[in-house]
Amino acid sequence: MGHETPQHSSWRHISICVDDFGLHEGINEAVFALTRQGRVQAVSAMVGGRAWEEGARALRILDPRRVEVGLHLDLTECPLQPALRTPLGRLIARAYLRRLDAADLRTEIRAQLDAFERAMGRAPAYVDGHQHVHQLPVVRTLLLQELARRYPAGGLWLRATHSPQGAAHADARTGFKSHVIAFLGARALSALARRQGLRQNARLLGVYDFTGGAQQYRARLGRWLRAARDGDLLMCHVGLPAQAPDVLARARQDEFAVIAAPDFETLLQGTRVRLRPMGQMLCQQLLF
Repeated sequence: MGHETPQHSSWRHISICVDDFGLHEGINEAVFALTRQGRVQAVSAMVGGRAWEEGARALRILDPRRVEVGLHLDLTECPLQPALRTPLGRLIARAYLRRLDAADLRTEIRAQLDAFERAMGRAPAYVDGHQHVHQLPVVRTLLLQELARRYPAGGLWLRATHSPQGAAHADARTGFKSHVIAFLGARALSALARRQGLRQNARLLGVYDFTGGAQQYRARLGRWLRAARDGDLLMCHVGLPAQAPDVLARARQDEFAVIAAPDFETLLQGTRVRLRPMGQMLCQQLLF
């Protein structure tokens, strides 16, 4: 599943990405369960997470042609420099006021990329950000500078946060959240990425307020899939129970239950969506 050639022009290809791998063992377990089912094509890794080192040993043996592994740049939860940890609201304000310490931030970006390469034995297939911090002012500039220095041949892609149209959103509140995320840096990041020759997904699906339970999440998933276009990225935050504090624990379990369920395949078929790694889609676009 997810690797067949579509038989009709109305089929769309998207990629499903799990965020927060490495944060705790329950997330890692959910990721491996879904990769075995072929339902996840990208895994975003938090290299400062308590379960990263152990999880990476299993993650690196997955076929990179089927499951892409990227760096989930983290400045708000468990950065490698603990003193750099900043609540999201304060980080956004400091970024827009240009009050972030560039030297410390550059060191952190390099350290997280080093940790990823050390554990995985290769460069990340892509880079995104925990709570989308990779697109903020100052952060995006330093990140792209480091990517250019470290990977001059390019080859990786960068998450875009462009919002889908209104039909993708179940309610005004989640639509507003999706557009706010995009407003915080999507256009500026895309402009920098184009100048640097870095590819990006088309739009970001999967934004909501992490409430409502499994049944409502399934309804949201159906909306996202019906609204999907070729090259969209659908992020999710799956997880299984774990002995770790996690404010999203209930939502993670609900998301996992929906995506792991037998009728997930039926949902894909009914919405005419096929799953495919983003890097493959972006490479194919370059050929036309």
